[in-house]
Amino acid sequence: MTTYAAGLRAGEVIRLKSEHINSKRMLIKVAGKGKKDRYTMLSVKLLDELRCYYKKCCPKTYLFPSTYKKNEDTPFAYESVRAVYEKARKKAGIKNGKGLHTLRHSFATHLLEAGYDIRKIQVLMGHTRLTTTMIYLHVSRETLSKVPSPLDLIDMKPANKEDSTDDPNHST
Repeated sequence: MTTYAAGLRAGEVIRLKSEHINSKRMLIKVAGKGKKDRYTMLSVKLLDELRCYYKKCCPKTYLFPSTYKKNEDTPFAYESVRAVYEKARKKAGIKNGKGLHTLRHSFATHLLEAGYDIRKIQVLMGHTRLTTTMIYLHVSRETLSKVPSPLDLIDMKPANKEDSTDDPNHST
């Protein structure tokens, strides 16, 4: 849920710490790729889930600590995150979307389809170049079918002869 809600990479999710969650500003501080920190959105639904999780699990250093080592200073392993994703995907009956990174692609695509500006999506994802963000955007066929042709946007009604500007009684 955290990966999709914030558009995070797997490595960013496993490095999250509780102090990275800013519930007052509704932001998550992300220790991004290439040591480029950034902020991304904090979903209200995700915040509710994280609060329940925090009360139940009481993580110390990392928000999602390793379950294999009793050392709480070790983050959850990438393979474990991938396994959790695959189990959830199969349980939900989703045949497409192999790979956790699909959630990051879906984050970007769903924001674009909801009408958000591509530049804002770029910042949320932590991309330096807009061309990198564009790779993530997969517009659905359903969305494409709802986009009208520019021709259909033109009012092509024939002018009414009574509307002629030659009429001396016609006011402009």
